[in-house]
Amino acid sequence: MTGEGERAALLADGRARRLYSGAAWSVGTARGPVDRGWLGSRSWGGAELDGTDLWDLASVTKPVVGLVVMALAERGALPLDGTVGQLLPRYRETDKAPLTVTELLAHTSGMPGRVPMYRDHPTRESLLTGLGTLPLRSRPGVRVEYSSQGFILLGLIAEQASGQGLDALVAELVCSPLGLEDTCFTPGHAARARAVATEHCPWRGRTLVGEVHDENAAVLGGVAGHAGLFATLADTERLTVALAGGARELLRPETFALMTAPHTDGLNLRRALAWQGQDPADSPVGPSFGPASYGHTGFTGTSHWVDPATGRYAVLLTNRVHPTREGDGITGLRREFHSLPV
Repeated sequence: MTGEGERAALLADGRARRLYSGAAWSVGTARGPVDRGWLGSRSWGGAELDGTDLWDLASVTKPVVGLVVMALAERGALPLDGTVGQLLPRYRETDKAPLTVTELLAHTSGMPGRVPMYRDHPTRESLLTGLGTLPLRSRPGVRVEYSSQGFILLGLIAEQASGQGLDALVAELVCSPLGLEDTCFTPGHAARARAVATEHCPWRGRTLVGEVHDENAAVLGGVAGHAGLFATLADTERLTVALAGGARELLRPETFALMTAPHTDGLNLRRALAWQGQDPADSPVGPSFGPASYGHTGFTGTSHWVDPATGRYAVLLTNRVHPTREGDGITGLRREFHSLPV
């Protein structure tokens, strides 16, 4: 274990309660980390964490893909008010055609949320076709409906607009400018040796190590707009420090301000573009981060959060779905973690 003090003690207690086999963390400001460390093991009974560990980020993939979309928009490759029908010809004759990029980013498109499409669509082509037939939950713009399916469409839009794969886009537009050395989709054999285990997946019949946890992403080949990225603590920390400093390496200030500003005021939940907002009714990090703060959580037990008013940030990586996704103890622990002072 590295790191001392209240955070380490809190996270050690979480491991003692078997909420996860391992945890890594970094908190600080735009100037850099002031407390970071890791404890536990890559799996129950497995190798101890050593700081080079590779974590399945799950839905923390979404804001990274959002950064790609905003960078493409900034370059004129796609319009934020462009529609699915304009940007993805295969959906031109579906009810997804009028949905805009901004609505998809803000989760106000009416696309349904966490749909286990893999059960009925076991191939990439089948799943992509199935997206076009999913019934909308609401009219666009009237409510926030958190939708992984909407972000699958955003990944396809980015690929169509650029002529590149999503993996190449993340590498070019996010990883390269920030010097992220280990962030990737579909880790290779050497990287998998450093991966932290997630769930013993009933669908695949094995414990997942270096293989995407999200089943829909797995059907899509591990590269998708909603899930699939893996990263180390160092890379996630570097990304989050950059965000706390305004992400000038990635986007123009006015673009980044547009992305991180609230876009759903007056609706049921507060969202920015690709980011969760600090909603009093549904805050994953509790009240210690200010009303302008933003971030994202991942189903596997990952999160990062930024408060632009103070420059404060926090990263927490766990494998809370190992060996099973049952239980929600991470919710309370995450709030306690973020309430501790920097």
